[in-house]
Amino acid sequence: MTMKSEEDYSEVVEWRRDLHVHPELLYDVHRTASFVATKLEEFGCDEIATGIGRTGVVGVINGQRRTSGKVIGLRADMDALPMEEMTGLPWASRTQGRMHACGHDGHTAMLLGAARELAGTRRFDGTAAVIFQPAEEGGAGAKAMIDDGLISRFGIDEVYAMHTEPGLPVGHFATASGPIGASADGFRIRIEGKGAHGASPHASIDPLVAGANIVLAPQTIVSRNIDPMKCAVVTVGALNGGKAGNVIPQFAELTGTTRTFDPSLRGLIETRVITIAEKVAEAYEAKASIRYRRMYPPTVNHVRETLFAINVATALVGEAHVDGELTPLMGSEDFAFMLEEAPGNIMLIGNGETASVHDPRYDFNDAAIPYGVAYFRSLIEDGMPL
Repeated sequence: MTMKSEEDYSEVVEWRRDLHVHPELLYDVHRTASFVATKLEEFGCDEIATGIGRTGVVGVINGQRRTSGKVIGLRADMDALPMEEMTGLPWASRTQGRMHACGHDGHTAMLLGAARELAGTRRFDGTAAVIFQPAEEGGAGAKAMIDDGLISRFGIDEVYAMHTEPGLPVGHFATASGPIGASADGFRIRIEGKGAHGASPHASIDPLVAGANIVLAPQTIVSRNIDPMKCAVVTVGALNGGKAGNVIPQFAELTGTTRTFDPSLRGLIETRVITIAEKVAEAYEAKASIRYRRMYPPTVNHVRETLFAINVATALVGEAHVDGELTPLMGSEDFAFMLEEAPGNIMLIGNGETASVHDPRYDFNDAAIPYGVAYFRSLIEDGMPL
């Protein structure tokens, strides 16, 4: 797989590495958004909208004809992660405590590469909307863009995205119809007891003992409340309380996450987490205050659009290099919000045998760029043929 020229490929690699050097977090992606908007202007996009969902950018590219009246959206995420890079590469992050550890620099560069080619040839009948989204990493940037009128303002009929996948060979693609990513909800449980000297536990209401039992009890939600043919996860990731070994504290706090592919289970899990926390704390004469937050819905690919995406990838790299029956992943993806508003698909693109995403040693594999650019371009040209 090659791009139009080695010069084009080298330029997209240069963009990608520049973005990697300058990672930005959540909605604070002003440099990245400005970089994107400047490139879209250079390409000759028919419209460039900034500030969508606070710092999102949308470029509109009209085809040679627009008799179909169809609009296809292509989405890339722009934000990085709050972690220290350990790659030692020449293009490593220059900002302490921030790095592109999830490939969003690659996603953005590939969509820019596709936008340049689409604006240059316009070999399609309809309109392409290239969407550059902030705050995918925990900020629900997709929802912010939707709430700002993304789908209705640009008349988007279908929407597609792509995500890097370490372990999948370069030049390979993978996806599936239906649920492909889990919902992600979070909870915080604050337990109030009664502090005392560690030598006088009888004078206390120990919030740590109550908390330890609350850590264990929600594990029964999956084993005893949910159909074993369905998937769910309840994880307590932190239990904090106290600072000294000889003091029973007055407060303790737990935080955790829940995941499922089935939207109908989210309410059940929420109810059980709250009930169990309150009743277990009560059994130890403590009091539990629970904050439960629904964050991301399950990522559910649409059947027709997924078949189309598979066919596009297959035409590029061959059937042997496309897995159309990917096992769903328990990770979450806020592209789910866009898939709730418009039919579409998210596709995984191979990054080769590299460190995993969210690993301080991760780097996007530039060898994947031609495949990603061609895939994004083909979604438009094959989805709205002349």
